[in-house]
Amino acid sequence: MGLQEILWTLQSLPRSWQNILDVLVVAMVFFAVLQLVRRTRAATLLRGIAIVLIIVWLLSTVLNLLAFSWLLSRILTALAIALPVIFQDELRRWLDQVGRFIPQLGEESMPPSAHERQIGQICDAVRMLSRRRHGALIVLERETGLQEYIDSGVPVQALVTSELLQTIFFPNTALHDGAVIIRDDQIAAAACTLPISTARRLPDRHMGLRHRAALGISEVSDAVTVVVSEETGRISVVVGGRFIRGIDAERLAMILGEYIIKRHAPSRLSNWLHQLREAA
Repeated sequence: MGLQEILWTLQSLPRSWQNILDVLVVAMVFFAVLQLVRRTRAATLLRGIAIVLIIVWLLSTVLNLLAFSWLLSRILTALAIALPVIFQDELRRWLDQVGRFIPQLGEESMPPSAHERQIGQICDAVRMLSRRRHGALIVLERETGLQEYIDSGVPVQALVTSELLQTIFFPNTALHDGAVIIRDDQIAAAACTLPISTARRLPDRHMGLRHRAALGISEVSDAVTVVVSEETGRISVVVGGRFIRGIDAERLAMILGEYIIKRHAPSRLSNWLHQLREAA
C-alpha cells in the first residue's frame, strides 16, 4: 500500500466513523420506538400505517403515476400533522417515561421511616375496609404529578392516618365516592375523579368502575393504586397497567415497600446532584 493510499484511508476514517455512528443512532431510535409501542394500541396502528405507505409507495414508484405521487406528497404532509393527534396518549406516556430519567432537584424525598409509617397506616385502614367490605380507591403519587386529578376532588391536606381513610370511605359519606390521592405524607384530596381505562379485557369480568379507574390512572402515570372491592372485600394493587390481586394487608405492606420506599431511595446521581446544588 502506497503513501497516497494510506493518506486517503486516514482522511476517510473520520467520515467512516461518522457514518457508522449515524447508522447506530438511527437504529437506536427505531429500537426505542419499537420497545415503547410494544404491546400497545400504537403498535397495531403503526403497523397499519407502514403497510399502507409501502403499498402507496410501490404503486407510485413502479407504475410511475405522477398525479398519484403528487397526491401522496400532500397526504404525507397532512399525516405528519395528524400523527401527534392520533398518538397523543402514547406520546404523553413516552415523554413521561423519558422525564423520569432526570432526577428532580427541587424536592426533598421523605425519609424511609416516614414512608414506613405511612404504609402502616394505609395497610391498617385497608385491612379494616376489606373486613367491612367498604369499597376504597387509594392512589399514591410517585414521579408523575397528579395535580390535575387532585384538583378534581375536595382538598384535604391532612396527615395520612388509618382513622381518616376509614372515615372517608365509610358508605354514604360525602367523600366516599371517588379516589383518595396521597402526595408525600399527606392526603392531598378525596373524592377525586380518575380516568377510566378503555381496556376490553380485565382479569375479572365482575370488576367495576373502581377497578377501571385504578387501571386508567396506572396507564397515564407511574402511581401505585390500592383498590378494595365493595362486593368481595378483595384487596388489589394496580401499577403500570398490571393487577396484583387477592392479597392481604401483610403482603400489601411488602408490595408498597417495594414500590414506594425503594423507589424513593436516593441514587448516586441524585446524591451527586444534590451535593452540587448545596455547594452552589
